Amino acid sequence: MAFSEEQLSEVADILEQAGRAIVMPSFGKLSAAEIRAKTSAIDLVTDADEAAERFISDALLTTFDNAMVIGEEAVAQGQASLDTLMHAKLAFVIDPIDGTRNYASATPLFGIMVAVIEAGEVAAGIIYDPVTERRYCAVKGRGAWAQWPDGSRHPLQVAKPVALEDTEMLISTGHLDEPLKSQVNARLGRFSAVSMLLCAAHEYRLLAEGYRHASFYRKLMPWDHAAGWLIHQEAGGYSAHFDGSPYRLDNLAGGLICAPDQASWEALREALIAP
Repeated sequence: MAFSEEQLSEVADILEQAGRAIVMPSFGKLSAAEIRAKTSAIDLVTDADEAAERFISDALLTTFDNAMVIGEEAVAQGQASLDTLMHAKLAFVIDPIDGTRNYASATPLFGIMVAVIEAGEVAAGIIYDPVTERRYCAVKGRGAWAQWPDGSRHPLQVAKPVALEDTEMLISTGHLDEPLKSQVNARLGRFSAVSMLLCAAHEYRLLAEGYRHASFYRKLMPWDHAAGWLIHQEAGGYSAHFDGSPYRLDNLAGGLICAPDQASWEALREALIAP
């Protein structure tokens, strides 16, 4: 059964509760003991990440019978695995605080993301901004929209295609291997503007609202990208892995370029990746 807008609203309510009860009360108030490194000094987790993930996981399991829940922090701690994600009838992939480095440094650029997976396909996605309490949502085949705290809904639409030299890019090259990393970095001057927010939630939000034209990613953990990818697609965007194949949840290292349309995507790939 296809995931519905009503069910996604239930998920959004859970994220809002987590934001109000856990994420925002700790924002700007974390002690050094509440912030830890995971795989490196720039890969952080906080007590709030872990508490929010537990809250969201428990609420989703209570609301949706027989669902699988996979959280970023549970995977990091070896308590969950991505191996079964593609085979689950219904699964939720949680990023309890996307943009943890921003959150830990009291920078208000972070979000809570959940992707709904049905039989290996992204069926719905939501990005919730605890600071503004805005929801950015999509259901496969039903479009993408933003919902303001007063309940009003606004359709999302990606930017119109522009020439390469007018393109405003969101791009992260840190996970690229050499020599591609040096090649891409050397070509960034071809664009009008280049930025990285350290927060996929807000980067996808900017794309879906039409405030940026395109994005470029290498590492594709599903909690970082699945929800945002669907929101961008349902807002009219075009995306594909570096090799041109459609986005897949289990392709974690295939790179991803998001653009307003296919012609823009091809121009971006040529500009950044072609020898």
